[in-house]
Amino acid sequence: MTWVSEHRLRILVWHAHGSWTSAFVRGRHEYLLPALPGGGPWGLGRADRAWPNSAREVKPADLGEPDLVVLQRPEELDLLRRWTGLRAGRDVPAVYVEHNTPTGDVPRTRHFLAEENEIPIVQVTHFNRLMWDTGRAPVEVIEHGVVDPGFRYTGEERSAGVVINEPVRRGRATGTDLLPAFARVAPLDVYGMGVEKLDTLGGRIRPHGDLGQEELHTSLARRRLYLHTPRWTSLGLSLVEAMHLGMPVVALACTEAVRAVPLEAGFVSADVAELAGAVRALIAEPDLAHRMGKYAREFALANYGLEAFLHRWDKLLHWVTGGNR
Repeated sequence: MTWVSEHRLRILVWHAHGSWTSAFVRGRHEYLLPALPGGGPWGLGRADRAWPNSAREVKPADLGEPDLVVLQRPEELDLLRRWTGLRAGRDVPAVYVEHNTPTGDVPRTRHFLAEENEIPIVQVTHFNRLMWDTGRAPVEVIEHGVVDPGFRYTGEERSAGVVINEPVRRGRATGTDLLPAFARVAPLDVYGMGVEKLDTLGGRIRPHGDLGQEELHTSLARRRLYLHTPRWTSLGLSLVEAMHLGMPVVALACTEAVRAVPLEAGFVSADVAELAGAVRALIAEPDLAHRMGKYAREFALANYGLEAFLHRWDKLLHWVTGGNR
């Protein structure tokens, strides 16, 4: 891919999903992150993230004409036009990253870009590609990649680590209603935004709040296992990060988790009683937990590593900006 050493793109990308953006901006390009006074959903900028200097904050008035736009929310098409006068896919090359599973009548949920053939849709999992009706739009799958936090697993705490943002509001989608069944087997240390609203069940569910990434990784890796309860969300980056840490996994057999967690790395099932038994086994057998966690890390590095993620994105960016079209 000799073109990579010759073309450094100016890419407009909003800071919409912190962990995904953390990986994306570590490529070889220049990344323009809209910054507005007070931040807000359309102008977070870097938000004090420890990102490379190539990821820089830009005021909407100073955006100029980027080489490519990475869209992640429907409203960004209108924002681009209002801020720059450019139309995505026509005046400037663009891709749309779909981070979410479809909602509503799922087998027939049609993507809002399904009739648009100038803006490729990038799905972050193969399951999402399968479930979205994307019509005639070009579709690629670029699976998650994460910055390796390093092996940190100790498993010294006889508890399960859980990461859920807004578990009360999101309810059944994130499997919040299943937490009591697991809490009867082992204490649950729950991290994320809004976890303080959870019923603690007499101390069996222990909210830890929305920690910074470094603190979260260190604290999470002390728990015996990682518990993944979502019924209907895209593959959470927290699961991939937990595997990088060296944690064994117990997960519902929903969406992409079946593919992301191999047999040697943990337990995956749609039977909650079976999964509760798996939690009990890992709590009782630290050697088993360590073996599974070791394999989980090896699998995550091989399948969700940063280098492969950035390589796949470079290939797509080359195609979108005219390399193969």
